[in-house]
Formats: sequence, structure tokens, C-alpha cells
Amino acid sequence: MMTVKNTESNQTLDVIQADYVEKVYAGWLGKVIGVRHGGNIEQWSYKRIEKAFGEITGYLHQFKNFAADDDTNGPLFFLRSLEDYTYTRDITAEQMGNSWLNYAPDGHGFYWWGGYGKSTEHTAYINMKNGISAPRSGSIEQNGKAVAEQIGGQIFIDVWGMIAPNNPVLAAEYAEKIASVSHDGNGKYGGMFIAACIAAAFKEKNVEKLIETGLSVIPENCEYAEMTKDIINFYHRHPDNWRTCFEYVHNYYGYDKYPGNCHIIPNAAVIILSLLYGQGDFSKTINICNMCGWDTDCNVGNVGCILGVMNGLEGIDSSWKKPINDFLCCSSVIGTLNILDIPWCASYTAQFGYKIAGVKPPQKWADILERKHRNFHFEYPGSTHAFRTDHDAGNQVTGFVENTSEAAFSGDQSLKIVFDKCNGGYSYRTFVRTYYTPEDFNDSRYDPSFSPILYPGQTIECRVMLPEGQVREVWAKLYIKDRNTQKSYYGTAVMLEPDKWAKLEFAIPSLEGACIEEAGVEFVPIQEERRIGDLPSLITFIDDFNFLGVPNYGIDFQYEKIEKWNELHTEVSQFTYLRGIWTLEEGELSGSYSGEPAEAYTGDLNWKNYEFSAKMIPQLGGNHHINFRVQGGIRSYAAGFAENNEIVLYKNNKGYKVLAAENYTWETGKEYSIKITAIENKYDVYVNDQLVLSFKDTESPYLNGQIGFSNFNGSHTHYKSFRVKGL
Repeated sequence: MMTVKNTESNQTLDVIQADYVEKVYAGWLGKVIGVRHGGNIEQWSYKRIEKAFGEITGYLHQFKNFAADDDTNGPLFFLRSLEDYTYTRDITAEQMGNSWLNYAPDGHGFYWWGGYGKSTEHTAYINMKNGISAPRSGSIEQNGKAVAEQIGGQIFIDVWGMIAPNNPVLAAEYAEKIASVSHDGNGKYGGMFIAACIAAAFKEKNVEKLIETGLSVIPENCEYAEMTKDIINFYHRHPDNWRTCFEYVHNYYGYDKYPGNCHIIPNAAVIILSLLYGQGDFSKTINICNMCGWDTDCNVGNVGCILGVMNGLEGIDSSWKKPINDFLCCSSVIGTLNILDIPWCASYTAQFGYKIAGVKPPQKWADILERKHRNFHFEYPGSTHAFRTDHDAGNQVTGFVENTSEAAFSGDQSLKIVFDKCNGGYSYRTFVRTYYTPEDFNDSRYDPSFSPILYPGQTIECRVMLPEGQVREVWAKLYIKDRNTQKSYYGTAVMLEPDKWAKLEFAIPSLEGACIEEAGVEFVPIQEERRIGDLPSLITFIDDFNFLGVPNYGIDFQYEKIEKWNELHTEVSQFTYLRGIWTLEEGELSGSYSGEPAEAYTGDLNWKNYEFSAKMIPQLGGNHHINFRVQGGIRSYAAGFAENNEIVLYKNNKGYKVLAAENYTWETGKEYSIKITAIENKYDVYVNDQLVLSFKDTESPYLNGQIGFSNFNGSHTHYKSFRVKGL
């Protein structure tokens, strides 16, 4: 591993700038905007794009919701290694590599799984799964120069600049480790370069100086640096026409000059070109980058993040932000983390920046950055947290949401909800989606799957306010909508007093067979049109919208669905899976695989103490389990039947290990009820309501996590139903 230059900058910063959190949010917005902007023309040539679109000035495609993408999966989930191990510079490349094995599904979703030796990420994943740890997993020595120098070391790197504001050398140090998991040589240097540029962009406004900063953390004579300096020199000779520069890039650094299907050098040349010719303007830069073609979503995502951080929120036009509506779809094995809003991503990222710098966040942000439950606070200027509107008042009525500083219950911002016409006895709603289905997307990009982010048994709370105006009498109540029955459930209605914040609470009842797909506030005016003349607008505000509490619900698989995205992508509703065949057979969940464990999950990563029970029928083979405290593909517990008539409790720590076992005679084809109670680090295992095994884990126990199902060694298992109750 190379030694970075300018060791003076390695010292921990004493102060983080006041607008740090907002700039992280702007960086995430820029990243997501860029990925979306280039998504549907990925790997198009310059000529194809020019023929189809001419001069690009805005989004090329409209989406119901933009599906998952590897460019956003990687930054978010690799960053979790700082939570799982250490956020300090002591973290190792091997620990960072473990985040790949823990959060990425095995062979589907998340990455481009193009084959060993063809897809760099696929190659590195297989290496690590077979015991070749990082950094060897991504090294030239292991995989060869062509594989190691593809683009991935650069495209996943943005967050490592955002956690080290104004400290590009430290950003490059983190970036070198994470990039080395899958890349080496120029593939690694590209990651270090981009991370350093982003770190410097928190203060630096001159793009040439940003590029100089990026060059300062990589070897002077590497091909990446030589190419960058060449493009800079060309720009100085021809500063007025980016197309002339792209012709030069195409002729001297084109795809035909490099091995593999997506080499880093041609795409890095496009990034340098667009930064220089974009002259610091967000829209101009990402449009130039997109018009150049090649790996558009990757390149535009990187420059979007750099320019987002540099220019801040005010530098990103609303036309880019509005279609995104703060929503981010992912495709990890953690289904609740596949439904995110960009303010959540910004807060998750920024809290590491303060920890690494050893600085306490400002009081305004301290509570927001530390909260673990779903909290929609609207404190980021312009943020909507993916809230939407709906109503039953007819086609003539339209509604929208917008972030505002006009009113706030806490902090400085809230969400303003506006309907242009209002009449008594109709429902006007603002809500957030808590579950998504294939019908919500235009495509199956990177194979997303979901678990709900809200469950029966939990509580919703928020504050609402009706401003003084024409509309004076309005009921407000919280509600949820069940996808499986299309039935809505409501909390207690409160009559709003103008200009006074009201607290709404709704303890969701325990439900059987539910899939909560929507949660929000319903407003019902009681004024009649004839009484007030022209229909007025309905304006309300909401703030501090939170999901709290523990689950209490049951699922019978005969009522669940196979969600078909396309012929090659189907999912069992509410579930993600690591590997194996997981489907529904005759109203039962069926799981099987050959050799490695087959695993499927649902529930929330933050669940702590709970009782989890399932009705299970071993079909074939000797190992059938339920999983609990699931934190990903390499961290969980499992309990169930094993060969030689045993009931076994396992701990998965990058491989399953037996914690405890007892004799128990069981048979294939017979139904059993398996139950786990997990309270702190003590686990009780029941079969048919009989306690058969107890164990206390005293060695780094997992204290939170999802629930799931698994089997080993080519077994085949059916599950009829399950129930979860928080304790």
C-alpha cells in the first residue's frame, strides 16, 4: 500500500465548518442526480447521444421512481464498515471487504455480476468468499492489470471524501483501503483522486485547484496522473470548446486503447474534461459529462458529488432535485435499507465526519445524527424525505409538498403541504411510502427487493399545524395502508386549532398478514363549498414525523405474493435473500440451495429484543433453521434442526459456528414450531413450545438485527408462517 504525501494534512482537524452537514446533503444529491441523469444511456457513445438528444440541458428520462444502482449501493453500504468495525484510520482493507460479503446479495443485485475475470466486482467478491481477503482480493498480482484497473475503484468512492472534509490526504487514505478491495493500480488511484477532490471541495471553489489536490495524493508518474495533466494542458490550449477536447480524449484515451469493458482511464478523462469545461457550474458540468458518453451514470455521479459539495444546495437547480424527491432505492440484503431518503444518507455519512475529526456536531444536528429510528425532520433546506400527496377530491384537485422555513415545531424547517382546492368531507393526504413493488418502477435496474420500513405494533407520531386562513375547521389523523388488503387504519382524529402545533400519535395494532406500504397524515376539512364561495387552498405543515416502538405481527405465506420484475427477477414479497431458490410453493415459503447456506430475511436491522417463531416443514436434507439478529450475510444467529437428530444454535461470524446443541429427534415431512426469544445476549430455543436449549453469548454478541430463514448443505425447507413480537 502506497504512502500518501503531505503528512502534515494527516492531523485530525480541530474544527468542521458550520455548513458541513448541508454540504454532505448536497454531495449526496449531486451523486444521485448524476447517476439518474446518466442511467439510461450508460455505455452509449458520444455519437449515439448526440444523434438522440443533441444538446442536453436536463434529465433525459422521466421515472416513476429511479431503481437501484451500483453507483449508490457501493458508497452507502461500504461505509457501514465504519460502524461494524472502527471509524478510525485503524480500519483495514480486509474489514472494509467484509462489508461486501455482509451487505451485497451473492450473485444478484447490487453490482454488475458479469462473470469472474470480466466483472471486477464479481471477481473480488468470489475471491473474498473463498478466503482471499482484501487487499489481495483486488490486487494486480491476483487478478491481472486489466481486471484491477476497471472503473469500480472510482465510482463507489464519494462518501470517503465526504467523511473527511478539508482533509484530502485522510480521504485518500480511507479511499485507498476501500478501493483496494476490488482494484489496484490506476483503478485504486482513481478512487483516491476522487475522494481527495470531494474532501477539498468543502472549501475550495476553483476546479483546477481541486484537480491539483486530487493529483497530490497519487503517484506523479502513474497513468491516471499523466492523463489528467494532459487533459489540463489541452484545456489551457483550447478553453472554449469541450467537444474538441472530447475528440482528443476519444483519439488518445478511448475505449479501444484499453482492455476490459469499462476501463477507468477513458472515463476519468471524461471527468477531468467536464470539470474543467463546466467551470464550476453544476448543470453545465453534469450535462457535458453526460454528453461525452461511455460510463455515464458513474462519471456524472462522481462529478455531481464534487460539484454538489463545492457549490452547496443553492448551487443545484430545483429542476434536478424535484424529480428525485429525496428518494433513494438500493439493492442490498437488508430490505429496510433499500428504502431510503437522501437526508438519512447525509446524516449517516456526516456523523462519521464528526467522529473521525473528534468534534461534537452542533446542537441543531446532534440529535438528528444520532437517532437510529426512522425520523423525518425536514431540517435540510429543500428536503422532502420522499413525502407525497394524494386525495379523494376529484381530478380537478392537485397537491404538492415543499420544504419551508415559514413554520417549524422544532428546528428551523418543516414540510408544507398544499392542495389547490379544498372542500368539506374529502380526504387530503400526505404520506411516505413504506414499501415498494415492481409497479412503482420503470425497470428492474440492479434487482431491488424490499422489506417494509414500518410494521404492525409500532407507533407513528408527528406534529401538524394549520395556519390561520380561510380554512379553519380541519380534522387530522395519522394512518397506514396495508398493501395486502388495501385497507387503511387510522389513529385518533384531532381538530386542528389555527396556528397551533398539534401532536398526533397512532399505535398501530397487531395485524396478521399485513404489509404496510404507506404511512402519513390525512386531513379532512368540514367546511362546505356553498358556505365559503370559491374553493380555497388547503395549506398545512407537518414536522418531526417518526416511527417508534417494536413490532407485533404475523405472516401466513399463503397470503404473500411473488413479485415479478422481469423473467429473471422475481422476489417473495417483503423478503430479500442472500442466495438460493426462495419462492412460494402451495402457499408456503420454499428455500433451497446446493452447498452454501440458503438465506432469506425480513424485518428491521434495528430490532433488538424479540420473540420470533415459525412453522417449519423440513423437506429434504439435514439442516433447517430460522435466523435472528440478522445483520447481513456474514453476521447472524440461526437455530434449528441439524443432522444426527440435533437441535443446534449457530453464530455466523463470516462462517457459521455451533454455539450449543441438544439431542432432538426430528423427521422430514413433519411440521414443527420453532421459537426463539432473544433478550440482550441470552437466547432460548423452543420446539413445539418446549424449551430445548438456552445459551448466553458473551463474545461480542449481536444485539440487534432482522429475522430470517436458512438451510445448509443442499437442504430444502418449507415455512408456513411466522410471528414476531418485540419484548
